[in-house]
Amino acid sequence: MNRQQRKAARQSAAVSRLNEEARAIYSAMARAGVPEADRGSFLDRTIASLWQTYKDERMNQRIVIENEMRQLGLRLPNGTVGKEYSCSFLLPVDKVDVQGLDGAADLGLELELTDTHTGEYTLRGKPLQAGDFTLRLRYTTVEGEGESALDLPIAFNPDPRTLWNNVPTNPDIAYYKPDSEKEYVKVEAGEDGVSKKDMVAASQRGRSHAHEGRPRDDHFTLYHCRDSDWYIMAVADGAGSAKYSRKGSEVACKTVVEHCKSELIDNPEFEAAIRAYEADRENTEKRTDVTRRVIDIIYKGAVNAHNAVKRVADASEEGRLKDFATTLMFAICKRYDFGWFIASFWVGDGAMCIYDAEAKTAKLLGTPDEGEFSGQTRFLTMPEIFHDKDVVSKRLRMAIVPDFTALYLMSDGVSDPMFETDRNLNDFSRWEAFHERLLKGFPDDGIAGVDLTDDNEKAADQLLGWLDFWSPGNHDDRTIAILY
Repeated sequence: MNRQQRKAARQSAAVSRLNEEARAIYSAMARAGVPEADRGSFLDRTIASLWQTYKDERMNQRIVIENEMRQLGLRLPNGTVGKEYSCSFLLPVDKVDVQGLDGAADLGLELELTDTHTGEYTLRGKPLQAGDFTLRLRYTTVEGEGESALDLPIAFNPDPRTLWNNVPTNPDIAYYKPDSEKEYVKVEAGEDGVSKKDMVAASQRGRSHAHEGRPRDDHFTLYHCRDSDWYIMAVADGAGSAKYSRKGSEVACKTVVEHCKSELIDNPEFEAAIRAYEADRENTEKRTDVTRRVIDIIYKGAVNAHNAVKRVADASEEGRLKDFATTLMFAICKRYDFGWFIASFWVGDGAMCIYDAEAKTAKLLGTPDEGEFSGQTRFLTMPEIFHDKDVVSKRLRMAIVPDFTALYLMSDGVSDPMFETDRNLNDFSRWEAFHERLLKGFPDDGIAGVDLTDDNEKAADQLLGWLDFWSPGNHDDRTIAILY
């Protein structure tokens, strides 16, 4: 029996009870010798007395139910503006009929009965305003008694992103660079009609810099050698504590790319050495030959970048190299009939990885540098980097792989929130999750994914938009370059 049926039954019982009482009163009046002329007024008084008794009982019942509602101790949890909010609670639906929740719609919320059997109600939506509010739950108890109400406090925190300022960088500062940058490099299919991998990169000033109007310190440079089909990629992260690191990162990237271009545009000896090594990887002489040539290109490129930054520093007013401190990672890649040849150099933090979804592998091209204290790292501008007798084995990598899904180069503004620890950089499942996040984006935050398919001219815009993802405590500059 539902609540309406129960109400009807109670009303019918009440009418029957009144009829019985009326007949009993008439009989009693006759037995008591009440004159017939007085019986009407006597009956009116009797009915009025019974009606008052009924109202008192109904009011008492309402008060009892209202006390039960208060004793439920309903507490609505806090929420955050713009974030999905959902809160469920139980109400005694056999005793109350909910009429509405005043104030909910104004806050972007809606209350609905989600389970008629248990009396579960759910309040959900995306809060529109920050602050402390009181929602009024209106309900009825006993028919004829009108509405009752229960006040429910609720609070919503502001969207943390709205607390950050976005102050444009003053274009008149020394070594100015735009607050964001993007690039897409489309590589046309070869004469055989087989499609080739493209490159895309984006760099976004971090919220911590934007809040104070400070410039972006990261940089990247991409290049594809059309004639020789070599891909060259570089990413650098200028030190936040170095006032001109934005220039250091720019000079480092441009220098290594220009150096590699000059070495790779026409270098048949190097390509012959690669093929010879692939044909007989156990041959020590052939391995030594290709390694020596990689050092000539990669290691010397890093040295040239260091020297180029130093020249800029020497020409500056203070003449201090540490003011231009920057990390650097770069790679050269080419597809052969036997697979991809990749060589790279890496100094500093961030991440550089060959990710292959089909083979389920993630090959890290080096190890992130950790400084003496937390948050520190090593920089290209530190002369001791090149005085280390193990610099080649520590910082250079050479690999041949059949194929890959993507080659990733990223600053720690991306790797820190995505991987959290350096150990996780060696976990394939974390790279798989990262790649999936890149493709799907952050729907809850309204951030779309990146379409990494061939010839997608919108990839650069998509990647730059993706870099605006929210991660509490991670507000550094973000830069990522992808060969895919």
